[in-house]
Amino acid sequence: MALKATIHKVRLQLADMDRNIYGDHELTIARHPSETDERMLMRVLAYALNVPADRERGDLVLAKSLWDVDEPDLWQVDLTGQVIHWIEVGQPDDRRLAKASSRAEKVTVYSYIASTPIWWAALVGKLNRAPKVEVWSVDPEASQALARMCARTMAWQITVQDGMVWVSDTVNTVEITPKLLKARDVREYN
Repeated sequence: MALKATIHKVRLQLADMDRNIYGDHELTIARHPSETDERMLMRVLAYALNVPADRERGDLVLAKSLWDVDEPDLWQVDLTGQVIHWIEVGQPDDRRLAKASSRAEKVTVYSYIASTPIWWAALVGKLNRAPKVEVWSVDPEASQALARMCARTMAWQITVQDGMVWVSDTVNTVEITPKLLKARDVREYN
């Protein structure tokens, strides 16, 4: 018998002072049986850090990455079907990022695993031909602290200021400082 997805609900109150984006967001996450709490909550963090200011070019949604290899973890698709933003969580290979770059205007990766320095050292030279790709590293201790905040129903307040992120629930607060490993070439792609 196949295992079924576990449903989690997250209510986010976002105050992103760096991008001047404020609002409440309701997420329903169908967690794949093979997905860890840590990975699922990194998808929630990626959502909060990339939610667009308006819906003019489509919503940012949690995609079916673990069910469908042709989809990322999150993406923003406009009404014409054009992929605006492709977001991966974890350590995708260069072929996957090249494919994403050919389909999307912007590609963002959030790596949160302790082996990020090894993965990045092997990948950095291959991404010179990928100006649309932006890569961030999140400290594994911070992502593990997020995992400890996991529940079937969550209410989080996320504050972003000066590159720092604070994620709070009624009991815990986790401070995260994502580290930029590779910036997009904004001269070519905006």
